[in-house]
Amino acid sequence: MYRLLSRQGVRDLFLGLALLCAVLSLMLWPQEAMEAAREGLQLCYNVIIPSLFPFFVLSALVVDLGLAGYVGRALEGLMRPLFHVPGACASAFVLGFVGGYPVGARTALSLYQKGMCTKTEAERLLSFCNNSGPAFILGVVGAGVFASSRVGVLLYLAHAAASVCVGLLFRFYKRDRRSGADRPAPQFQAERFTTAFTGAVKNSFLSVLNICAFVVFFTVVIRLLFLSGLLPGLAGLLGRAFAPLGFSQAWAERLLTGVLELSSGVWSLSGAGTTAGPMSMAAFLLGWAGLSVHCQVLSFLGGSGLSVKTYLGGKLLHGGLSALFTALLVRAFPLEAPVSSYLAEQVEGIAELDFSTALTISIVCAWVLWLLFFAAAVAAVGKTSRKRRRNVV
Repeated sequence: MYRLLSRQGVRDLFLGLALLCAVLSLMLWPQEAMEAAREGLQLCYNVIIPSLFPFFVLSALVVDLGLAGYVGRALEGLMRPLFHVPGACASAFVLGFVGGYPVGARTALSLYQKGMCTKTEAERLLSFCNNSGPAFILGVVGAGVFASSRVGVLLYLAHAAASVCVGLLFRFYKRDRRSGADRPAPQFQAERFTTAFTGAVKNSFLSVLNICAFVVFFTVVIRLLFLSGLLPGLAGLLGRAFAPLGFSQAWAERLLTGVLELSSGVWSLSGAGTTAGPMSMAAFLLGWAGLSVHCQVLSFLGGSGLSVKTYLGGKLLHGGLSALFTALLVRAFPLEAPVSSYLAEQVEGIAELDFSTALTISIVCAWVLWLLFFAAAVAAVGKTSRKRRRNVV
């Protein structure tokens, strides 16, 4: 089968048949496709644009102004031993957690393009820096889908722990022959603030539009797959194959939907309860992120020369570890069991948030991080200037 699909003529035939089926589907269900496109545009207007655009601007400023490089000197002793990447990569890791996908992947690509990390280091970074933000997990998944504050906190903890574990595992990917001390320092020239700011706003807006296009496309594709019966049919096959494990067709449909598009797959879990099964599936989907997010990342990586194998392998491993950690956390801390009053207050105060509130907190955290980067950069520049004056004297 693999040899058959590796032939160019066979691949072109399958691609042509797929395009023909897509055209026929649009002709058979034009109203449904238009309605799905409207839903996708509404999702972009209400969620995607306000949640990603500020973080794209901030991440671009952190890299273009050289702040990541200055802070990287302080964090070299942490990032290099743990993840085998330079300290400047901490900006992609932190912003990826605060801003959500694909902010981390875009920041990692910017670091590579600016010469602040090698190709191998950028590929390592891509395996674990592209994560879901707290606004989505706490506000949408926890409070919205599962209607439980504790579920949101538990999923975010499992998500973060799995990401760190993936980074620790991928530190062994393509071990560099030269150590960090022997590697020459990157030659990076920081841009002026006016140039960096205008470029960050323009490029970030174009990146958000690119992401919105993929969101709308996959929203329409999922609707057509359901209407054509292709996705329910494939779910039925999976349900029968894994029936001895308690995996029904309904769960297979949720899984396949989430594999294609994260938001739709997570929302399909509404009303499924807060047992280990639905929560573990939500954790897997959050770690995997969906083909829609992967296409968004691949659109950035196109022409960069970076391999996507570590990225896709890291996301698949992230999903599996997230599901495993979630199942273990549910067993260790049952949601129905009473907890201490202090812990209950902390959980309720952090996680019972709607999306807008969680998004506001995330943006404030991003600005605080940006100010910390800026303060560290000013301190580093001042220290360098004092050393130069001493050498001149």
